[in-house]
Amino acid sequence: MTPPPRRRRPGASGATPSHSFPRRGEIRRAQAITTYGVGSLIAVDHESFVVSGLDEADRSWRPDESPRIYERRLARLLDVDHFRLPPASDDTSKDGLRVRRFPLMHSCPECNELQHHRDFNPPAGRSVCGACEVDLVPSRFVVACEAGHLGEFPYWQWVHRSSDRGSTTVGKCGGKLRLRTSGRTSSLRSILVSCTCGRAEVSMEGSFRRNALKDLGLKCRGHRPWLGTSAPDQECGLLLRTLQRGSSSVWQPVLKSALSIPPWSHSREDPLAGHWEKLRKHETREAVGIYLDAVFPEGAWPLSLDEVLTLLAAEREEDPVEGEPATFDHRYHALRNKEYERLRSGNDESEHSRDEQFVCETPLGDPSVLLPLGITGPMLVKKLREVRALKAFTRLVDAESTTDAKEMPLSQEPLRWLPAMEVRGEGVFLRLDEERLNTWEKAIAVAARVERIRTAHQRVLDQRADDPDRALPSPATPRLVLLHTLAHVLVNEWSLEAGYPAASLRERLYAADDMAGVLIYTATSDSAGSLGGLVAQGEPNLLDATLRSAVRRAQWCSSDPLCMETEVSATGTNLAACHACVMLPETSCEHNNILLDRALLVGTPDDPSVGFFQHILAN
Repeated sequence: MTPPPRRRRPGASGATPSHSFPRRGEIRRAQAITTYGVGSLIAVDHESFVVSGLDEADRSWRPDESPRIYERRLARLLDVDHFRLPPASDDTSKDGLRVRRFPLMHSCPECNELQHHRDFNPPAGRSVCGACEVDLVPSRFVVACEAGHLGEFPYWQWVHRSSDRGSTTVGKCGGKLRLRTSGRTSSLRSILVSCTCGRAEVSMEGSFRRNALKDLGLKCRGHRPWLGTSAPDQECGLLLRTLQRGSSSVWQPVLKSALSIPPWSHSREDPLAGHWEKLRKHETREAVGIYLDAVFPEGAWPLSLDEVLTLLAAEREEDPVEGEPATFDHRYHALRNKEYERLRSGNDESEHSRDEQFVCETPLGDPSVLLPLGITGPMLVKKLREVRALKAFTRLVDAESTTDAKEMPLSQEPLRWLPAMEVRGEGVFLRLDEERLNTWEKAIAVAARVERIRTAHQRVLDQRADDPDRALPSPATPRLVLLHTLAHVLVNEWSLEAGYPAASLRERLYAADDMAGVLIYTATSDSAGSLGGLVAQGEPNLLDATLRSAVRRAQWCSSDPLCMETEVSATGTNLAACHACVMLPETSCEHNNILLDRALLVGTPDDPSVGFFQHILAN
């Protein structure tokens, strides 16, 4: 990673000398999407930085280190032309992600001064106190609002706040701030801030209260430090909240992903990226051919005319149905629906070339052995490609429950691309028997149990929304909670029996009125699970044994009876689920380890009938 470029004086010849930026650590490319994306804070040694926006990335991201990625279905959903892989940041890379120093308020552990970084007069390229020659400590505290803005903690106002409650009088005393710790406890009460003007020393206790900064008369001014000083502040006015610099609430990525499925599952259509919207305007075969002749040299079409027409027809199939709202959620559901159809129908490798990126075949064994379990249609996904794109980010609010109004874009000006990564791997797809599922989810006890989860989750969504009337509805249904919990126990079982780290596997749920399936696939871009071992687990005989073992294992938890009999979890969005039984690493779960209940798999001691797989235990 490197800091952003600074303007430099021209040399004797009038040309601006080349930049030589110091490096400040390394991150993996995948982390630039999931952990340290644009707008996030990253600690490197004793320094702290914010990852810069993408406005300068077209110039700083070298094409050879940041290649383009194409996935038309996802690009259309996110209204971009293509994606780009973030540049590497190791010692062999020419450049890397640009970062800016943040927060700017630092303290010196030797002289206890608390001030702007530049006021310490540090030597160039170092972060030390100019007087004491010791490493400076970045502020542990920052402020943020739910619109995604980020700012410095107002130490001056905090120290000089009036002792009269409700008063916001702050005087410019001309003194200097100081910060020290008493060492008596590890709580905020031991962090003390004072001013040389003689103001009484105050602790940081109470600074995390929801209205702590509101009581000082402070509201968000729309700071966006990741975009640099050239980005004007936005009128905001929302409530500011104090956060620890390393808190997960400071930055949450908004990730969207898609599988490459036929007819988009080969790379020969990549040269047509950026032309599809214009091609769609042509209704006839002749008009499409004329356009291709105008764009590409004679005889150099990347695809035949029939193939282009097939792709256009496939794209139109995902268009919103007339009369239905063309919202982002509806379009994303259409994208998932097409994946579900393709996973059901398969795509035999023998019928395609080696360039095919999606191979999904029926297992060789007899799938009927799974019917007594309520499982049908297992498929072996021998090759798959998933593209995950960073659409935006949020602060303070859960990215899965947010609206577009609370998503902060990655650049000041709209761009026609987004950072993304691609994962190539394998997986196992299975479906639940629709007839048995319909009967089970209509049971009164099942509906009542899931209603408790849905009510708790909806309460959380309402609390996070500015307007409860516009809060997103909870997706919790018996079908979703069952599929979600089943996916978790299968991942845990394969991590024990087949040698896969749980973090190397990932779930992809297909839960709706017309879908009831789950895909479990390799989720990392390294070698974990890339040698065919996961596909082998999808053979009916092995899958039958795995499912029976997973269900029996889910019958008991080391936290029982507390786990099974709990009325509500700590988060309020799970029932019988904890880290000792069904929870997974966050990177493996689509719903951040919520909407889980293993009782829907195995039943409860008082009512075994709520378990979809209860008959396995009875036998």
